[in-house]
Amino acid sequence: MSIIDNINKVFDHRIRLGIMSVLMVNEYADFNALKELLEVTDGNLASHTKALENADYIKVEKQFIGRKPNTRYSTTKLGEAEFKKHIVALEKLIKKS
Repeated sequence: MSIIDNINKVFDHRIRLGIMSVLMVNEYADFNALKELLEVTDGNLASHTKALENADYIKVEKQFIGRKPNTRYSTTKLGEAEFKKHIVALEKLIKKS
């Protein structure tokens, strides 16, 4: 087994890594909170959340608060497990270097 086997390609991009990092320590985060925290555009955030959703690593919940639409994200069990494996693999790689 190679030291990089558990490094997950889905988390390679810094925005996806940021999204997952925020969601791992919070029950959920809405679109605007993620956008502000990560300092990204609407389009960038939308495309990266879609990639994580397609991988079944995050779930999306759309609702209305008053009359305003609100989209919030949370991790799935699979997403949590895969992200933890990814972080452990990165830590092993760092220690090996």
